[in-house]
Amino acid sequence: MTMDDQHANNPVVFLNEINLLTEHHKAYCDLYSQYVRTLFGDRTATSLAETPYLPVRAFKNFVLKSVPDSEVVKIMTSSGTTGQVSRIYLDKETSHAQSRKLVEVFSIAFSKSRFPMLVIDAENTVADRRKFSARTAAINGFSMFSRGRDFALDDELSVDIDRVQAFVESNRDNRIFIFGFTSIVWLNFVQMLRRQNVRLDLSNGFLLHGGGWKKLADQKISDAMFKDEVREWTGCTDIRNYYGMVEQTGTIFMECEHGNMHAAPGSDALIRDTSSLDALPHGREGLIQVFSSIQKSYPGHSLLTEDVGFTLDGASCSCGNRNTIVKINGRLQKAEIRGCSDAYNS
Repeated sequence: MTMDDQHANNPVVFLNEINLLTEHHKAYCDLYSQYVRTLFGDRTATSLAETPYLPVRAFKNFVLKSVPDSEVVKIMTSSGTTGQVSRIYLDKETSHAQSRKLVEVFSIAFSKSRFPMLVIDAENTVADRRKFSARTAAINGFSMFSRGRDFALDDELSVDIDRVQAFVESNRDNRIFIFGFTSIVWLNFVQMLRRQNVRLDLSNGFLLHGGGWKKLADQKISDAMFKDEVREWTGCTDIRNYYGMVEQTGTIFMECEHGNMHAAPGSDALIRDTSSLDALPHGREGLIQVFSSIQKSYPGHSLLTEDVGFTLDGASCSCGNRNTIVKINGRLQKAEIRGCSDAYNS
């Protein structure tokens, strides 16, 4: 992957875009305005570190939108593994902006071509078009880059070997786009291939996977182990991870060929201390704060996640992408960002 200057973030321009979004959401979302004024005051940020941040958990507990109900065209929901789901309200402008950003990021990494797509999931996951879960949104979103897609799993999330083999044979001369959520790729695809002692030949494909690392971390499955197993049982050697969330759909951190996940154009990240919430320099571990300049229908432009990791200077990577690198180490245990509920209840 190469990254030329037109895709690199201009820090001054980007900060201005984030500041404008902060003012926009303060003007059109009363709850957000109350929160920001209570915790951060009214001063304009002179750096990303000074930018007001909204804990991602807020979208599970409150209705946060900056457009009237009449302009909402889609409500995205998170996977809700803890029983609560985030609800993200999209208008047409923001939905289109998210799609355009996803196209830009994918094209930088893999080209602007369309590929036969093998989805490591069940077809019924996307059967109900009224559902806009994170999983459904990811599959349908990345399907923009397909020219025909097939599904590797049956409705019970078991590998349909015959179906996959037929897909492989019919696309022997094509580059294949393989997509899935990390935990599903591992548990329901690769490990099932191992148990059945079936090796596939997907050496002409590239795998893009994201999310679901918590289940693998619980089993002490590292990124290196994941990639080794994928290579052994599928023959696929081009394996890319991405970091993203339903609260900032479209804006993802894509892994380059050197194994580093870089901020997309129009996005960035920094780290905050888990106790003081002070901004930390590159290399120090803490909570990840993510920024995106395209989230206009809801206050999702500056979010404090419950993920723990650290950042590196993008210029340290030889791939040519100078945007910030994010390394994910896991989740904050018993995650609860202090101050959020107090601000909303004050």
